[in-house]
Amino acid sequence: MKALMKASVVAVAALWAGLALAQTASTGGASSHVDKLAVLLDLTATQKGQVQTILEAEHAQMKALFEQAKAAAGGGKPDFQAVHAAHQQIAQDTLTKLSTVLNATQLTKYQTLQQMHRGFGHRGGPGGAPGASSSQN
Repeated sequence: MKALMKASVVAVAALWAGLALAQTASTGGASSHVDKLAVLLDLTATQKGQVQTILEAEHAQMKALFEQAKAAAGGGKPDFQAVHAAHQQIAQDTLTKLSTVLNATQLTKYQTLQQMHRGFGHRGGPGGAPGASSSQN
């Protein structure tokens, strides 16, 4: 049973990674992202609306964070450590909010999808240095 769950999560994560990569070229936006999550996490209509609200709030916070970092840098390089710490705090707050909406299985799948998304979407380390991340084959 545990092996089946693990295989399911891996399969969903692989699908999510493909969707995340494809989304960079699409113009579907947040609703398209939530539609995909609804399928992958088997969300109810109520959950879908709640997840969309939470993720839209996270997006707005992230956008504001990066705008603030850009403005504070004044044309120079932003403080990547501070931005990274704030990014992690926003992500943790989002996870806390989602934990009140999703069941344990859905939350585990969401966390796995996020890890896969970060793995495919951010190949460099702090500052985007190429080759800073390790291969996990």
